[in-house]
Amino acid sequence: GISYGARAPSQVLRACQGSQSWGQITNDWTMGLNVHVKTLILGGTKEGRDLAELLAENGHEVTTSLAGRVRRPAHIAGEVRVGGFGGANGLAVWLVDNGIDRLVDATHPFAERISTNAVAACRSTGTPLLRISRPSWASHPLAGTWTWVDSHDEASREAAGYEKVLLTVGKQSLDHYRNLPDVAARMVELPEEPLPGSWRPLLERGPFTVDSEKELLRDLGVDVLVTKDSGGSLTEAKLTAAGDLGVQVIMVRRAPVPKDVPQVATPREALAWVNEVPAWQAPGRARGMY
Repeated sequence: GISYGARAPSQVLRACQGSQSWGQITNDWTMGLNVHVKTLILGGTKEGRDLAELLAENGHEVTTSLAGRVRRPAHIAGEVRVGGFGGANGLAVWLVDNGIDRLVDATHPFAERISTNAVAACRSTGTPLLRISRPSWASHPLAGTWTWVDSHDEASREAAGYEKVLLTVGKQSLDHYRNLPDVAARMVELPEEPLPGSWRPLLERGPFTVDSEKELLRDLGVDVLVTKDSGGSLTEAKLTAAGDLGVQVIMVRRAPVPKDVPQVATPREALAWVNEVPAWQAPGRARGMY
């Protein structure tokens, strides 16, 4: 018998292509026997951290890539790399050079650039790609009462008609709102560029409760909440609190995921995908994206 150990399937198959053992190896891979895959997670979210933990617990080799925008990220299982790849081409080269068998995009729903690069890199290299997509707030019971917009610039124009604005759009998007005079901006860390003198920064990290969010909205005298469709339950309480207090909500829509990219909602579903989707096909056949 063949012992694969903890080697990634890409490493095993590259070493054994053309050998007498090839038939057994491909059959074992099809049956899912004793093959540990090498996965890259594009992280920076709780979903990414949870998936890394699950993969490590199941004996997979996992690397999580972080953009590096948060100076003190939470602990992540497995290997961690920080920084960009140099666009889609740089990511494609990194995938091949590091023998990656799977790529899971677990970035924030609004990390659109890296998600676009991931699609292009996986298409060019044939690396299977999965997107973990938090359920949108479009199905929230109050969603029909909100003002939905397609961009931060549009959200800023809508918010200009209100007196006191609470921004929860993340520090990367604050420049779109610098025309607004009376703003409380909640974020995990301050941006490098100084905020307007009339703004009040709120350095906080969720989860939050409905009661605490109500207290915040009352204390600040907020009449409009500007946020983006991040989805999930971690920061959802603000939406219920705003509805209870009659505070208007301006919601920035998320960009759609390409139709040919499979999606799941939870890290456990992503683990099942990693375990089930073939990473390599027999020699002479093109590697499929999915």
